[in-house]
Amino acid sequence: MGNTTQSQSDLPAKQEPQQKTQAGNYFVSNYPPYSFWKPDHVPAYHEALERPPAADTRMGLYFHIPFCRKRCHFCYFKVYTDKNAAAINGYLDAAIQELTLYASKPFVGGRKPNFIYFGGGTPSYLSVQQLTELTKRMKGLLPWDDAEEVAFECEPGTLTDQKLKAIRDMGVTRLSLGVEHFDDHILETNGRAHRSREIERAYGYARDLRFPQINIDLIAGMLEETQEKWDMAIERTLELAPDSVTIYQMEVPFNTTIYRQMKEQGQLSAPVADWETKRRWVREAFERFEQAGYVITSAYTAVKNPEQTRFVYRDRLWEGADLLSLGVASFGHIGGTHYQNNADFDPYLKSVSEGRLPVYRAYTPTPRERLIREFILQLKLGQTRCGYFADKFGVDVNEAFAEPLSRLKEWGFLSHQGDLLVLNRDGLLQVDRLLHEFFLPEHVTQRMV
Repeated sequence: MGNTTQSQSDLPAKQEPQQKTQAGNYFVSNYPPYSFWKPDHVPAYHEALERPPAADTRMGLYFHIPFCRKRCHFCYFKVYTDKNAAAINGYLDAAIQELTLYASKPFVGGRKPNFIYFGGGTPSYLSVQQLTELTKRMKGLLPWDDAEEVAFECEPGTLTDQKLKAIRDMGVTRLSLGVEHFDDHILETNGRAHRSREIERAYGYARDLRFPQINIDLIAGMLEETQEKWDMAIERTLELAPDSVTIYQMEVPFNTTIYRQMKEQGQLSAPVADWETKRRWVREAFERFEQAGYVITSAYTAVKNPEQTRFVYRDRLWEGADLLSLGVASFGHIGGTHYQNNADFDPYLKSVSEGRLPVYRAYTPTPRERLIREFILQLKLGQTRCGYFADKFGVDVNEAFAEPLSRLKEWGFLSHQGDLLVLNRDGLLQVDRLLHEFFLPEHVTQRMV
């Protein structure tokens, strides 16, 4: 579909306005969209830093590691494949200095992170020595002893038994393996650095070290995906039996290699599976996981044991937690204000070296926008409790969102079950498209970044 810019109210139930995958950001990860965050809002971010935190609001810590062995053809994150050890060490020093600046602010005021997330890029690209020294310095500034979760993204080909042991010793509770697929041709075609043999080896090491939670990421509809190969990927995942599986539907944002090739060739549609096919493949995967005893807990996740397997980082953010976000291009949220760091390597380093926090754009949502943000993000779980919003915002969401809720019910995607608003499987598989129905008119846009 790409990003829909018009209301779907004039379309028959379950009809997609555009089945082919076109360029744009489909996945909704925040609200208002990033394109509305501006440099002239940064003073509000600085004001928030000087205020004490709101009572009972948890704080998390995100660290962006922007280094990779290769850039995947579908990747839209800020990553670098050309930095040597000296440049990487300089970057880690800068991020620690950034954290030092935060630790002195009234907003932090001795708070300890409730959750920590290492994302990328490829956090596991760092050496054992770099990882050990980095986390020692981080814990010295903001201790992790109250953390419910420490999550760490990995590329299988960067992992050795020694490095995995170091990651385990860091206190990582959720190891997320960026597998994406098990077919070597598909991995190569999509620009992934690892191959299937490295997946098997890394997973075996991780299991031997008894990580509390091992997650495997998959992507439905990659370049040259076929039904047979997708079925194989699901079966291989089931054989490994990870604690959780995250499945994304392939999209083609503007700043990807695939989009650049499309533009050069004058193509409007991406050379990947259409949305109907991708949703069908995810549906089939979910059904197979359910048959194996997994439970579907969001539009993207299947978990083996919901009582023990959690996604604290996701759930806390979707409930409005504060997030100190470190590193180039990273996104955070403090005291009611969203912010993003400078998106370029050298300007980021320069800001920190001069004793300045490297934020370059921000946005402070209104009360209405905060309500929308939490509502649409929690709807990705497949259900959300009306009483939560009544207690937190003093709002009856059935009245506040009467029109979009009515449309989703009319299209056959949503129902009331007591205090719950519940999406059926059809709705869940295209939830990111449906969330646009709740956007304020001024935020309906083709470009989300």
